[in-house]
Amino acid sequence: MHTDHVGSLLRPAAVLRAREGYASGRLALDALRETEDAAIVHALNLQREVGLEIFTDGEIRRDAWMTDVAEAVDGFVEQHRMMTWHLPDGSTLQEPSRGKVVASRLHQAARITGYEMSFLSEHAPGPVKMTMPSPVAIANGSFTAGVSDAAYRSREALLEELVGIIRGEMLALVDDGVAYVQLDEGFAGYVQQFWYDTATIEKTTDPLDRLADDIAAENACLDVLPQGGVIRAAHICRGNSKSRWTATGSYDHVAERLFSDLHVDRFLLEYDSQRAGGFEPLRFVPKGKMVVLGLVSTKSAYLESQDDLLRRIDDAAKYLPADQLALSPQCGFASVSEGNLLSEDDQWRKLELVVDTARLAWG
Repeated sequence: MHTDHVGSLLRPAAVLRAREGYASGRLALDALRETEDAAIVHALNLQREVGLEIFTDGEIRRDAWMTDVAEAVDGFVEQHRMMTWHLPDGSTLQEPSRGKVVASRLHQAARITGYEMSFLSEHAPGPVKMTMPSPVAIANGSFTAGVSDAAYRSREALLEELVGIIRGEMLALVDDGVAYVQLDEGFAGYVQQFWYDTATIEKTTDPLDRLADDIAAENACLDVLPQGGVIRAAHICRGNSKSRWTATGSYDHVAERLFSDLHVDRFLLEYDSQRAGGFEPLRFVPKGKMVVLGLVSTKSAYLESQDDLLRRIDDAAKYLPADQLALSPQCGFASVSEGNLLSEDDQWRKLELVVDTARLAWG
């Protein structure tokens, strides 16, 4: 499979209106679900029409890519870390994350993706991909000193708890017949140059030692998926919200260990801008693993040149054999419900471009 997409799709206006109505008490949950259901069926049909081989619900039921976890697990509170976003006009903005902070011991009250998966199993025209925030990503975003340490002595202790929760959800997805599971953003921090430099200078921890521990935590989840029976994937980007970004940095510092040691079949890597560095780190990807090149930007309506995409695939193939490469957008089109600054027509044209380009590149 030489095409892919990270997962999220723009929410139709009807879904956003229904969600506002439900939040204000003007709309019943059943009515919200009916609107979401119709939007997901439409998105599934369009994915089939453009020629995609794996199907998602576009994360249409989620407020943001990670919010399923806090909705299904007790122990999170309405407190949010501040994030610095870089806007398309070159300015920056401080804004609270959509992720919530952990303040008490976690207790899983419901399946994380059960409702999403049951609907997809019934309506998807082909194999289903389920995206989930990785336990490392949740631990990084949800542990706050002075709040979380009332329940967990450290980020690592919270991570251990989260591993058990995500493992359990993965086992349930296998029982549901999922074809593809993607863990999102567990290693986003490691491709931010400032994080590596700060950790090295302050010598608070060896960044590569922490990387090894985080890889082990992710593997503890990934290893419950039957090898060869379910595609296992990891997605890494540099921030994606309303066409904004958060970080710059290449894969150089982590490539050798991450690509070798993480137990995935596919790495979905951001490569739509110079902020991600070059293709040289791909030389560390071992045989048997694929890299999905995120060359098509979801942050802009601009439609990339197919010739440029083919040239960049050829450039990547200098470091990793072409049969271990695939093509996708660099991230989702709507990592948060407001979505990026492009239209639904722009979104589907970009996905058509991915499919058409892959057919030319790999036959």
